[in-house]
Amino acid sequence: MAYATPLEARIAKKVTRAIAEYGLIDDGDRVMVGLSGGKDSWALLQVLDVLRKRAPISFSLVAVTVDSGYSGYRHDLIARTCEARGWEYRIEHTEIGETIEDILEAGATPCSLCARLRRGVLYRIAKDIGATKIALGHHLDDFVETLLLNLFFSGALKAMPARLVSDNGEHVVIRPLVYTSETEARNYAKESELPIIGCCCPACGDLSLQRQRIKRLIAELEVEHPEVKNSMIRALGNVAGRHLLDQRLNPLPELRDAALAGGAVPLTLRRVSAG
Repeated sequence: MAYATPLEARIAKKVTRAIAEYGLIDDGDRVMVGLSGGKDSWALLQVLDVLRKRAPISFSLVAVTVDSGYSGYRHDLIARTCEARGWEYRIEHTEIGETIEDILEAGATPCSLCARLRRGVLYRIAKDIGATKIALGHHLDDFVETLLLNLFFSGALKAMPARLVSDNGEHVVIRPLVYTSETEARNYAKESELPIIGCCCPACGDLSLQRQRIKRLIAELEVEHPEVKNSMIRALGNVAGRHLLDQRLNPLPELRDAALAGGAVPLTLRRVSAG
């Protein structure tokens, strides 16, 4: 069965690579796709459905939309689109937006808190419907932007994994679009005639947010170095731990020797190691 377009073929190849490299989908999986109605989640659902029909393994898909409760959110359009394309779906109505307003500190942005609350809802639904994997639409740009956000503003050298097991071990979160760019996802969703729906959160699109600043920085770098994002995503899989300052990766010789000998670590060395 041929792919519908060259773009679909390119994205399918990248998603297949991600699935193979990180073991994202196994035979018999019930994959729950977090469907916000944005370009990324639509693109993810569409390409996984295409691959499902071609794959040598058997897996099923179910789209789940978490309605945060903001006025004007077109969950009805999401439902109609899923029904028209024969996609199993579920819409969960919540009051996340109202909850955020009640507990968010003044001047803080709601994005990370909203993501955590929505993730909690997805975990609960995954358990209810017997989903073995939770697929999210984070793409290549999200990975490299998160890396720079943590580096510049949080003092941490981390991004996000393509495959993540929840702290309690009950859920597996996968990100099959790790090698797919935001532009590719956007164009694919449009090409597939999928309705792009905003979440209606008042903070969405605020160019003063740190992530938007990082987007602009990367865009500027791409003018002179078009492969900068691909280089960054390769770097996330090519970590030279011996060349970093984290003493959990590179303990002092005295600490390492004491640990190997099973003896007590001197208090002065423990303090040095703790920084």
